Amino acid sequence: MQIILNNASMIPIYEQMVDQIKNQIIDGKLKETESLPSVRALAASLKISALTVKKAYDRLEEEGFVVTVHGKGTYVAPTNRALAVEARRKTVEEDFARALEKARAVGMEPEEIRQIIEILLEE
Repeated sequence: MQIILNNASMIPIYEQMVDQIKNQIIDGKLKETESLPSVRALAASLKISALTVKKAYDRLEEEGFVVTVHGKGTYVAPTNRALAVEARRKTVEEDFARALEKARAVGMEPEEIRQIIEILLEE
């Protein structure tokens, strides 16, 4: 499992971890029942607090992406493909919503926004 953290990002580290682990599960890079690194091992390798890793793992468990067996470790949960696709779709919708907020904040009209989207879709 590879995680790259951006300390300069406005996105909290645990959220960066959650997003990257989710994407690896959805993309099939992390397989069902595969063991994730222990909280302490991952914290040490990323040089971050174990509490941050624990928070990320807890969030992933709440969302159904991993299962923690106390004393054994954290494992990729058997995935419901529809759930995984919906999670990816929700992330894209949130990104679009933030982009629209920015566009509106600088005074762009709906037609200008549509033109940008059409240009990007053509690329």
